[in-house]
Amino acid sequence: MLELGRGGRRKVPRYLTVGWVLLVLLGLFPFVAVASDLIADLTTGSPGDHQATFARLAGMTWASAQHATPGIANYVTLLEIGYAVHELVFAIFFLVIVVIPFRRGERWAWWTSWALLLADVVYTLTFGRYDSTILQRSLVVDVLLPILLVVQVPRFFGSVIRPGSNPAA
Repeated sequence: MLELGRGGRRKVPRYLTVGWVLLVLLGLFPFVAVASDLIADLTTGSPGDHQATFARLAGMTWASAQHATPGIANYVTLLEIGYAVHELVFAIFFLVIVVIPFRRGERWAWWTSWALLLADVVYTLTFGRYDSTILQRSLVVDVLLPILLVVQVPRFFGSVIRPGSNPAA
């Protein structure tokens, strides 16, 4: 059970705190990815981790596309920048939700945190199927996020069952 500690505040079991810290770290990862993507967008026109997918779908390298069809390449760069900014906004929302209302145990924050999984799985299916490196990196989030959210269930929906206790009693 989540017990009251000093000052009437809830005493949260250590595993819930560790799980929450891991969620915060997972929430920081997109900031690094966005920074990397935006730097690449502004220097080469496309993130390096999207170039294998581009080559497989377009039938040519990114550099060849830039020379052969500069207008289309500029449009793709604009889309990449828009995508990176969209990803940044999603990252900000997730991190703010996890740091403030999630930590307080507000149920809506737990439910809302699952939305990130939808975005991550769609990213995995969109880019990961064309590039094994992206697939491996994105599967880390696809697997860790639901595990870390399920671990937090006692924080939101009831007591912690301790080994040797009888929950039916």
